[in-house]
Amino acid sequence: VQLQASGGGLVQAGDSLRLSCVAAGRTFDSGGMGWFRQAPGKEREFVAMIHWKVGLAYYADSVKGRFTISRDKAKNTVYLQMNSLKSEDTAVYYCAAHRFGTAGLRSAPDYWGQGTQVTVSS
Repeated sequence: VQLQASGGGLVQAGDSLRLSCVAAGRTFDSGGMGWFRQAPGKEREFVAMIHWKVGLAYYADSVKGRFTISRDKAKNTVYLQMNSLKSEDTAVYYCAAHRFGTAGLRSAPDYWGQGTQVTVSS
């Protein structure tokens, strides 16, 4: 299984970005996919996740109301729409997946993608 993340970049505070993550090698019909991030000098933290089958989404408090996670089943792709970006959103963003829903995704993903850098200048 490969998770290929893309869409990062350098933006100004208040701008928007959309990250994408394509899952190759299997589908996650009963699973979940999500995003984590790691800022310099900090631990990796949960950002958002979505249950693949029912579409129920969960967010970290720090991004709630600004970020939206969605999935395209036909493309086996999960997206993270990031609006009203702040300098504190600067981090490497990682896509992750779990075979069985979202309960295990937040604590112990089965699969990780490579990171994509998001830099927000103030």
